[in-house]
This record gives sequence, structure tokens and C-alpha cells, in this order.
Amino acid sequence: MNDPESVLAAFSGRNGMWRGIAPLAAITAGVVFMIAGFFDSGWWIGFLVCLAVLAVALHDVRQSGYAVLRNYPVTGWIRYLFQALRPYLRSYIVEGDLEGRPFNQDQRSLVYERARDEEDNHPFGTELDVYQSEYRWLAHSMAPVEPESEDPRFEIGGPQCAKPYSSSILNISAMSFGSLSARAIEALNTGARMGGFAHDTGEGSISPYHRKGGGDLIWEIGSGYFGCRAKDGSFDPERFRDACDDQVKMIEIKLSQGAKPGHGGILPGTKVTREIAETRGVVEGEDCISPAAHSAFSTPREMVEFAARLRELSGGKPVGIKLCVGHPHEVFAVMKAMLAAGIYMDFIVVDGAEGGTGAAPVELSNYVGQPLYDGLVIVRNALVGSGLKDRIRLGASGKVYSGTGIAQTIALGADWANAARAFMFSVGCIQSMRCHEGTCPTGVATQDPRRQRGLVVAEKAVQVARFHRKTVAAATHIAGAAGLKRIHDLEPHHFFHRISPTEARTVDRIYPFIGINQLVEAPEETPYDLWWQASDPDTFAMARDVAEAHRATGLSGFQRI
Repeated sequence: MNDPESVLAAFSGRNGMWRGIAPLAAITAGVVFMIAGFFDSGWWIGFLVCLAVLAVALHDVRQSGYAVLRNYPVTGWIRYLFQALRPYLRSYIVEGDLEGRPFNQDQRSLVYERARDEEDNHPFGTELDVYQSEYRWLAHSMAPVEPESEDPRFEIGGPQCAKPYSSSILNISAMSFGSLSARAIEALNTGARMGGFAHDTGEGSISPYHRKGGGDLIWEIGSGYFGCRAKDGSFDPERFRDACDDQVKMIEIKLSQGAKPGHGGILPGTKVTREIAETRGVVEGEDCISPAAHSAFSTPREMVEFAARLRELSGGKPVGIKLCVGHPHEVFAVMKAMLAAGIYMDFIVVDGAEGGTGAAPVELSNYVGQPLYDGLVIVRNALVGSGLKDRIRLGASGKVYSGTGIAQTIALGADWANAARAFMFSVGCIQSMRCHEGTCPTGVATQDPRRQRGLVVAEKAVQVARFHRKTVAAATHIAGAAGLKRIHDLEPHHFFHRISPTEARTVDRIYPFIGINQLVEAPEETPYDLWWQASDPDTFAMARDVAEAHRATGLSGFQRI
């Protein structure tokens, strides 16, 4: 009894009997059941149950991984039961309509209602607190107009692009086959074909289920070069050329993503199935590694040259990059590289740190990378200030789920928005937060064929197309309410952001918006002067002399951003 490691020590001392209430009750009941069993054999069932409880108790007091179970055998499992049930109890019973994260119930319901063709109007006024600091709105006009089109299109592809793409203002953001199920990919791509918009493949390459859907593809090429990969993991131009058929409309070089910027990834060999191996061009059963950085280039100039090479290999299709903005000087270095090399990418997609459909390290997901609006303004200013905005289109992704989100990103300078999780909702995702476990209950983010059975492709594809159509139409009517026939006429002064309960400003009074060629002609007149000086077209690092000057002044200039 004096040995703290002994089994009986769990029940000694103050409150020891209460800690051992379950095994003590099982012993007492077991004796009663055993005696009764000699008179009626049915009682032996109760005796066996008591033995099972005692076996669990013995396991609990002897194991060393969980302190609660070691001190409270059997009854300690109640804590873990409610811990497992907590997400469901909170979501369905405790949580208010505006409280859920990352998407609250109202946000998810809007997607479900539009996808299912249900009533999506809201009665009795807004439930939002319009005086809280997070509230944003778009200004309307006394002279509203009907939008020019409820499905506006625009071209992506600059002067060096032979095959520009006529794009919607809302497309499906990058989600790979492997992260999403085969049926989810097929439903999304089929819906994209039905609705006339594009589907980003994610870096997992083009799967048979993308092909089966037949919708327009944006082929995302990450550092693993999946689908155009040589045996040593480097880029294979021949495989790229062969795969880049008519279904592929654009090519996107992935530099980073909002969910885990600056981080590579690994798909364990146990998850590399035959289909995934064939799709990605890797060996079945072996670890599939995505390095943090590309091997095809290491400087901004090399990157734009690689983009030009992809455009040539693809037959002249639009080529661009996707990134979550980190160091501003790196964005400016890319602008300088394009100006110096005379090579211009066709588009840039800014992925906000609030984005992300799969699993990511918590520190990177929560605290690394710039949120969408901050990053979008920097890239917009880089393009405008370098005189390149008329050549290069700008996309935005990061928690866009409604017409309001599309309109707000366009007001900040984007040409279109991408959405990932919203389209997952449209095919049945219920935000169970089980994406990384392979146990998605709706068959969206799992490779388990039994779970995928619940996702009927033909039905969900219609929902994808319907959600897209209604959401794009809502965005155009917001522009019409502002007195604009074309949604691309939205400007920062149309977009208000409350910064305190008594003060609100248009976003051009919160973020800096610089003029055409201002970075090239007069950078000292912009808040980006020191970042512009720190950028170099031949390195992603800061220029050494400028960095030393910044350290000498305590980086005061950087704090102006």
C-alpha cells in the first residue's frame, strides 16, 4: 500500500474509495451475480459484465499514458467520451448560428441553400452586429442599375499568351485528388463543366476523375511536379507536354498556400494507392514527398523563365503563380524580374492565410502568412506600381463563400475569386473536421469507398453548378446596387470597413493604394520604398546593403506597411 506504483495505491489516501467506485461496485455486484447464478443461470451474464469492468479497471490503473484513467479507473473514460462528443454537441446544440469556425452555421447554410435550390433569403433583418470592428459593407447608390450580365466573363492571358482563357469571376480553388475523394473530384469537375467555370487540380495533378468530369482545368504544379515528374523528382518537360491537352486551360505554379505557407508535405506510403501513384507519377506504397521549395528555379528571374517555358510547352496557354504573401520584397523582386527579362506571367493568385482545405501544422496555419486582404493589396500595388496590371490578371482565394466575398476582393483589385471549402459544402461537406483522418462522414475528403458511397456524383454536380450560378449572380447584383453595370468597376472607395464602434473608413483610407508605375518612377513617394529597394530580380533574399540599413534604423520603414 505504501508503494505508489502498486495497483492498490490508486484507491488509497483521501477520496481513494470514490476514485475506485467503479471497480468496487463491479466487485460487489459480481459477488451478488455469482451467488444468484447458482439459482438462475441468467444472472451469470451480469457476472461476466462485472468481470469486463474489472478488466478495464485493471488496464487503466496499470497503463501509464493517461493520468486521469490511472487515478480514476473506468469512470475516467467518461471524460474522454465527452471530449470525443464535444465537437458534435457544440455544433448541434451549444453553438450559435454566428459562432462556428472556420465557417459558422449561417455561412454554411447559405451554400447549402443555394446548392440545393432552397430559399436563401433571410427574414427580419441582419443578425450581424453592424457596429463591431470586423463588420464590412459595400456602399450602394441612389441610382442602382441592372447588371450587364449575371455571368460576367473576362480574359486571362497577356500579350505573350497565344491561348487566353475566358474565365468566370468564381472558380474552384486548388484541392487535390487524394485530399478529396474520387467522387468529390468528379462531382466538382462535372459541375464546373455544367456551369462553364474552371476547376483547379491542386498539386496532386490531373486524375482520371478530372478527366471523367470534362470541365475546364487549371493545372497546379507544385514543388513535387506531380503529373510531370521525372524519376528523380525533377520537372519532366515531355510528360508535361503530353498531359497538357485541350481540357487544361491554364497552368499555375504553386509557390505556397495559405494553410501552410513555406511548408512542404509528405503523403505516407500507406496512403499512396495505385490510383494516386499513377496520377502523381510516383511509386505505389512509397512516401510521396513535396519539398518546401521548387528545384526548377531558385531566383525570381529563373521563375519567370520557367513560366515562359511552361507557356511554350503548353502551346501558349496562360501561366501564372499562386502564393500566400510573406515577405513583400519577394513580390517586388518578381515584378523586377519580369521587367528585366521582358517575360510576363499571365496571372497571379493570392492565397490568404485564412484559407486551407486539408490538414496543416497548427503554428503555420494560425500564425504564418498574410491574410487575404493584406496580401492582395500588396500584390495589387506591386502590379499597378510596376505598370504590369494591364498585362497580368489577379486572382484571390481565402474563405470566399458568397457574392459579398467576390465583390469585396474585386474592389481590392482582384479580377476573380477562387473558393475551395464553399464548393466542398456544395457537394455535401458538413465541416466535421475529419479531413486529415480519412473518416469524412460525407465521402468528400476520404479514400474509403464505403464512405464515398453517400456522395452521388450526378446529384452533387448539379448542386456545384447551381451554387456557382447563384453566387455569381448575387455578386453582380451587389455591383448593380452600387450603380455599376460591371462588377469589375468596383473600387476600394466602394468598400467600407468599421474600425471602431464610432468610426468606419473606406479601405483606400486603411490600406495604401498606389498609382500606375509609381514604384518604378517614384518609389520614395510610396510606403513600399524600402521593400522596393530590398528587392532584387536575381535573388529572393533581401539586398544585403539595404538589409543592413534597415537593421541600423530599427526597421522603422518596414512598419509603415
